[in-house]
Amino acid sequence: MNAPINHQDNGLLRFMTCGSVDDGKSTLIGRLLFDTKTILADTLTQIEKTSRKRGMEAVDLSLLTDGLQAEREQGITIDVAYRYFSTGTRKYIIADAPGHEQYTRNMVTAASTANLAIILIDARKGVLTQTRRHSFLAHLVGIPHIVVAVNKMDLVDYDQAVFDRIRADYLAFAKEIGLQREGHDIRFIPMSALNGDMIVDRSDEMNWYNGPTLLDVLEAVPAAHTEKAESFRFPVQYVCRPQASDDPELHDFRGFMGRVESGEIAVGDAVTVLPSGRASKVKAIQLGNDKLDRAIHEQSVTLLLEDEIDISRGDMIVKSSEAREPVKQLDAMLCWLSETPLSPARTYIIRHTTRESKAKVGAIEYRIDVNTLEQQSVQGLGMNDIARISFRLAQPLCVDAYAENRATGAFIVIDESTNNTVGAGMVA
Repeated sequence: MNAPINHQDNGLLRFMTCGSVDDGKSTLIGRLLFDTKTILADTLTQIEKTSRKRGMEAVDLSLLTDGLQAEREQGITIDVAYRYFSTGTRKYIIADAPGHEQYTRNMVTAASTANLAIILIDARKGVLTQTRRHSFLAHLVGIPHIVVAVNKMDLVDYDQAVFDRIRADYLAFAKEIGLQREGHDIRFIPMSALNGDMIVDRSDEMNWYNGPTLLDVLEAVPAAHTEKAESFRFPVQYVCRPQASDDPELHDFRGFMGRVESGEIAVGDAVTVLPSGRASKVKAIQLGNDKLDRAIHEQSVTLLLEDEIDISRGDMIVKSSEAREPVKQLDAMLCWLSETPLSPARTYIIRHTTRESKAKVGAIEYRIDVNTLEQQSVQGLGMNDIARISFRLAQPLCVDAYAENRATGAFIVIDESTNNTVGAGMVA
């Protein structure tokens, strides 16, 4: 008799790795891919050849993620490298964030969609400035699950005292920045990415550690949108009006297409369209040619309403019981991404979900020195600066606090003259 097939699905997990330079982020990801047997044979053959050219006896697994030629030459990560793999029970998207300070903006980009962050610490060096910087950024962008991976334990003879000291140092810092709070957790794992200790398999060298391996933690972490009840938010991307004269069913069809950013909706639910405030009920939900009774987070669907309401791209459909008042002033934490400094005299474009509005800087309350966490008074912002700021908006936006909803609490700032993205913000 054949054994039953395991159809368990723990959902997609997006996670990122970060830490100081040479802490072993790329090697960790390479080891994870290697030990879960998700590397194609030709890819493995290629990195074996490259490793031999460098005179290395073992395979350099960091080559799996250091994709740019400059990264391979220098042995560092510059751009955010995304990798995809799956186990029998879950699919993963990994973002390998750069460790250098000048690439802080790349790290913020990677963190914006992550539900878990692996912060690597070199066991020989302990908690460094970049460790604190990346931990603060992970806290800033609201990543709910933190794994502190104390790597290179093989270089300190797998000494438990070293691990315990780093754990105590990190927890003291985490308390200082408020990293430990309701709905957020921090785990500590001693490991050696080079040797594969405590990544997928356990280690005979660290019998003193009784906790889970890294893969055990990744498999068990709740998927995004599943840990707490969320308000229904549906930014309209497109209004579908086929108006097919030869098909009576489509002649008066008016569907509102978009993605459910959070929460869920069912046929018959009362909804409100923002910013107009007009109310109606959901008549039908369609996914392609299929009709659904309900739609949940991250599904792209078409909603049909019972009433004729003037709705266009950029409007947001919410449950009537969960409607918020649209705002024309935006208070937020902002990470400036551009080499061109922010100028309070200029007009920018704020893009929030599918809606845009012209905006002027109202005030820069303070800039945060990420190294010391000191709040500094400034007149402008340079690249990689993080600041508390307010914008005055020409058009109202339907925002939530970022701490409540990462999808509708985030926005980007666009330079209207170049159309470049110059800033990323989180609604306070």
